[in-house]
Amino acid sequence: MFQVTAANVEQYLDFDPTRRAELVAFDDLMVANAPQLERHFHAGTPAGEPGMRFKMIGYGRFQYPTSSGKLVAWPVVGLALQKNYISVYLSVSKEAAPLLDSYASSLHALRTGRNNFSFDKLQDIRRSVLEALIVEAAAIVAADPGNPARFRSQSAAGKSQ
Repeated sequence: MFQVTAANVEQYLDFDPTRRAELVAFDDLMVANAPQLERHFHAGTPAGEPGMRFKMIGYGRFQYPTSSGKLVAWPVVGLALQKNYISVYLSVSKEAAPLLDSYASSLHALRTGRNNFSFDKLQDIRRSVLEALIVEAAAIVAADPGNPARFRSQSAAGKSQ
């Protein structure tokens, strides 16, 4: 299994020198379009705890309750190295649907899921669409800080049905 061994943002950016430029380009885009979503290192959840274990660069923070009632920390936007691509996770909804749904067909991502999309090279993504997605996500969270937690709770409820 692919595992990033980093303990902070700089180590994460440097983990795979062949993809560092892609991570930095995305980071620059986030800083330019959503400076209020503070960048941080997300270390993943410890073994035995609910939540996802992998490490990533996060932008913005929130907590959501698991089915056991335990609160789990998660980024509003997460940037994660995968073995063969880079994924972006987005925990924001609009009108009770994932915000990404409004942009997915226009992004030109390598692949798109319910709350994520992936790319090899950031230049393959339509920059204007990605910027609009990030700006809207930040605006939604600024207007409604509880949005990401509701999104995660709705997503978890949908998986269990």
